[in-house]
Amino acid sequence: MSHNEAVRKRGRKGTRRPAADALVFSFLSAADAVEARLEAALSPTGLSLAKLAVLHFLADANEALPLSDLAARQHCVRSNITQLVDRLEKDGLVRRRPDPEDRRSVLAELTPAGQQAHAKGVRALAEAQRAIVKVLKAGETASLQNALSALTS
Repeated sequence: MSHNEAVRKRGRKGTRRPAADALVFSFLSAADAVEARLEAALSPTGLSLAKLAVLHFLADANEALPLSDLAARQHCVRSNITQLVDRLEKDGLVRRRPDPEDRRSVLAELTPAGQQAHAKGVRALAEAQRAIVKVLKAGETASLQNALSALTS
């Protein structure tokens, strides 16, 4: 029996809940679609979600941070954060400087252009997030929030 036949057969027995695999893949597909919409909203600003996250960490810290701290906050390895900071530095949004307390460490800090890009990115992201959530009815919003909370607890 094929997967689709099995799903249809279960559906005839009065089961209203989708099969676990179908539900999980629907969830992953929705997450991919949301991420794509957010990336598309940021694209005109010249940022990606990853770049905006680094700018956000630096803006929140309000001081230069070691690349190792940025890697930990971004949940990635140091080589990935190095490449990301390379691109942000090339764009003039971040600058590197030596850590005066540790000669082995390099700090990253926002430039004035980085502060402006961060503000533009945050506005674009917030607008896209509102547009995504706007399609949900009030009850659907609460149900989705409850379901997501249950999945992450």
